[in-house]
Amino acid sequence: MADWAIETHGLTKRYGYRHALRSIDLRVNAGEFVVLLGPNGAGKSTLLRILCTLMKPSSGEGKVVGYDIAEEPDKVRAHIGLLAHSTYLYDDLTAAENLRFYLRMQGHAAIDQHAIEALKMTGLTHVMHNRVRTFSTGMKKRLSIAKLVAHPPRVLFLDEPYSGLDEQGIRMLNRFLLSLKTEGCTIFMVTHHREQGLATGDRVLYLDGGRLCTEPSSMGEA
Repeated sequence: MADWAIETHGLTKRYGYRHALRSIDLRVNAGEFVVLLGPNGAGKSTLLRILCTLMKPSSGEGKVVGYDIAEEPDKVRAHIGLLAHSTYLYDDLTAAENLRFYLRMQGHAAIDQHAIEALKMTGLTHVMHNRVRTFSTGMKKRLSIAKLVAHPPRVLFLDEPYSGLDEQGIRMLNRFLLSLKTEGCTIFMVTHHREQGLATGDRVLYLDGGRLCTEPSSMGEA
C-alpha cells in the first residue's frame, strides 16, 4: 500500500440520526496542497477536526503521516500544524512569550532566534512585547501563523485561514504556504475563499451534505 500523507476509509460522523460525514474516502499525497470547498453545514470543519484528532469519528478509519487518528493521536499531533478559528494563544503572555513557550514545548534549540525570525516574517516585531489580549483578530491570526513559521509541520491543516486577515496578511499567508509547499509540506485547507483556494491549491474537492465529490453540487459553494 502506498504511503499517503492523509488517508481515510469510510470515515463517518453521526450526531444521533443526523450524518455530518458520510463514508469519506480520501487520499492526499505527501507534498500535495488540497483545498476543500462546500456550503455551510457541509461537514468541512468536522472532517478537519477529525483529521487533527480533535474529534473522534463514529465509524471508519483514518491515518495522517501513517499514524492512526483514533489509536495514535499523540503521534499524529507531533507532526501536524493547525491554523483554525481558535488561535490557541495565551492572552496574558506577550507575542514573544507565546512563541518561546510553544517552541520550548516542541523541544527546539535556539528558541529566541526562531521566535524573532517568525515574528519578523509575520510583521509582528513591533508588538512582540505586547500582551496578546491587546491584539486585534488579524494580529492574533498572524501570531498563530508565526507559530507555524517557527516550527513547520509535516502536514498543515487550515480552517478558514483568510478570515480576519487584511490584504497584506493574505499575501503574507500565501507566501508562507508556497514556501511550505516548496519544502514538501502537505497542506489541507478548508476555505470559503473560492478564488484563493483555486489559485493556491493543487487539487480542489467539494463536500456537500457530508459527501465528498470532485465537482460542486447544483447548490454551489457558500
